[in-house]
Amino acid sequence: MARLRLFGPLRDLAGTGVADVPAGRVGEVLDLADARFGEAFARAARGCRIWVNGEPAGRESDLGEADELALVPPVSGG
Repeated sequence: MARLRLFGPLRDLAGTGVADVPAGRVGEVLDLADARFGEAFARAARGCRIWVNGEPAGRESDLGEADELALVPPVSGG
């Protein structure tokens, strides 16, 4: 299983910061997370950056069994 890491509001919406997910394409894993965590999570996740093992990734990227997929929400400061 790969590991999905969630930050900020996504963590709050999912009720967890970490979830084990099946390996495959990133887009497939994100679709499963949307279904698992609900519509509010899905809306919030659409604006997030996707990282696999600390590198930028897209929905078509492959995700292996030992990989970590992170969803990082936009950050504003001031």
